[in-house]
Amino acid sequence: MTKELKKLSRRVRSVKGGKGIEGLNYEDLCIQTDVELPEGYKPPKFEMFDSTGDPKAHLRTYYDKLVGVGKNEQIRMKLFMRSLTGDALSWYISQNPKKWSNWVSMVSDFMDKFSFNMEYAPNVFYIQNLKKKPTETFPEYATY
Repeated sequence: MTKELKKLSRRVRSVKGGKGIEGLNYEDLCIQTDVELPEGYKPPKFEMFDSTGDPKAHLRTYYDKLVGVGKNEQIRMKLFMRSLTGDALSWYISQNPKKWSNWVSMVSDFMDKFSFNMEYAPNVFYIQNLKKKPTETFPEYATY
């Protein structure tokens, strides 16, 4: 027990109150550390993507909001997190930002993660034309 207590005491003394802890610095967590937004630029209010819906449609609305800075790949990457919420934001935060060397690699990962929404999302026309078949029970109809 004394041995464990001494070991724990050494660990506590070695902690520097959060300063310099590997993996928690700005450079470790920020996707574009060397990018500053243009002076006077106010980021737009983005449509939020929460992991439901069409990710490609989200990217289109995201691009449309980037008037004046959208051609700058680094700014696109830096601001993208501001358009995510819920599970999509959790996914983004869990990624290592250093793995994305460019916009295409980041968006490819985004599409890979959330493209399942496009496969199963019924459109309005499909929903409007849904009718219960005479041979279906109501629970079968409701869950189809």
